[in-house]
Amino acid sequence: MRVGGAGIFPAVNEFPLFSSVTTIHSLHDLFHSTAFVVAQNVAISLAVVFWLGLAFWVYKDARRRIGDPFLRLLATLIGLAPPYIGPVVYLLFRPSETLEDVRSRRAELQALEQQLARSQPACPVCSSAIGPDYLACPVCTTMLRQPCATCHAALEPLWQMCPYCASPIEPSRVDLDAALTAEAKTISLVEDTIPLVPQAEARAADA
Repeated sequence: MRVGGAGIFPAVNEFPLFSSVTTIHSLHDLFHSTAFVVAQNVAISLAVVFWLGLAFWVYKDARRRIGDPFLRLLATLIGLAPPYIGPVVYLLFRPSETLEDVRSRRAELQALEQQLARSQPACPVCSSAIGPDYLACPVCTTMLRQPCATCHAALEPLWQMCPYCASPIEPSRVDLDAALTAEAKTISLVEDTIPLVPQAEARAADA
């Protein structure tokens, strides 16, 4: 029995070693097989293409958001140098608005400023900005309104009663013909951009 037992125990002790060697040979054959090499090359190629695609996306997005060429190049390098991490860093620090959005917002602000400037009253002679209660233009000294005889508030030419003190305005103070003549002699603007040339006085030869 000892002989038989001695023959059994060495075989049992040698079985794990044989199994490990077989597994190593199987893994070696698998890693060096043609299918595994092809799959590995395809995975590496896809990873490189995806990495370059992310870098190209960073470059295109930086062109839309960054006007400085140096900062644009730096953003592209950040998106290219650390693979897959650079685009995430760029997303954290990129400008929130595109250059087109900034230009559109500036154009809207300029349009609003021009509209506000056009809505402000101006002198009919020199086009200087005037206040709603100015009696005369401070630039060309043109009389714009007449003062009320009671409260000395600025009155419009066509008013017949002072809205501040409810005092009636004398009929002589309301000269419609003079107001319309003064309005016709001033140079008005068509759409606030195209000036009209005042009409020339009638000549004696044309009469």
